[in-house]
Amino acid sequence: MGLPLAKAHAYGNDFLFVDAAIARATTHPENLPELARRLCNRHEGVGADGLILYELRPGGATMQLFNADGSASELSGNGLRCLAALVARVQGLAAGAQVVVDTDAGTKTLELLGREGERYTYRAALGAPEDVRQISIPVDGESITASILRLGNPQCVVLGPLPDHTRFSRFGPALATHPMFPAGTNVEFAHVEASDRVRILIWERGVGPTSSSGTGASASAVAAAAHGGASRDVEVIAPGGTQRVEWRTDGVYLTGWADVVFNGDWLRGGS
Repeated sequence: MGLPLAKAHAYGNDFLFVDAAIARATTHPENLPELARRLCNRHEGVGADGLILYELRPGGATMQLFNADGSASELSGNGLRCLAALVARVQGLAAGAQVVVDTDAGTKTLELLGREGERYTYRAALGAPEDVRQISIPVDGESITASILRLGNPQCVVLGPLPDHTRFSRFGPALATHPMFPAGTNVEFAHVEASDRVRILIWERGVGPTSSSGTGASASAVAAAAHGGASRDVEVIAPGGTQRVEWRTDGVYLTGWADVVFNGDWLRGGS
């Protein structure tokens, strides 16, 4: 029996979606990580940065996220927005509607700002960053100054000029799997180009280089404001595009779009 799939992406950061009830009826819970690895494989599967199991409800959903390597993750800002786009598509939501998603990092609320075709723009409330601090990390013969924090998931942000490909490929995985982070961490290299503009490169925990990251962009904005002289309302530019991050007194807000690539009815020849 086939497995109905949906796919969506935000700035090239792509996710596959499977109804949680169907997944659990066809796959033993212990085998869900293997299912994620198989589906997310770029050459032998469908291809994606992550797999999200979801349950829909009126105006919202639940989500459980697996990275491409099968490891579990608490939250993805882009994955959250992609799921909200699917909710809006299936339920015919209009601009101004709210979508509420229960994640392993708590309940997140998104406001639908608009839709153009299959592109949905949302402003998502991600909550307050936790344990924001700067530390020195010994790695690969160097001492790296990094801002670490949690924004639903662990983040390590290295402020300064962006590294070249060789240095990025060397320190991205080294930091992501550093013993200082027993559960691993997402890694961003962030350059404050202006008070309202930050440019980043991303090494995603359990994935590797990605074109975009919602929580990574948000963490980079927090680190840039806390330790890099940036304002609390910035554009964060990743290889895949630009998102807006606001660090307000009540938490972090992330604004950007998500495109629905296909869903199950498309696979059966529908629209």
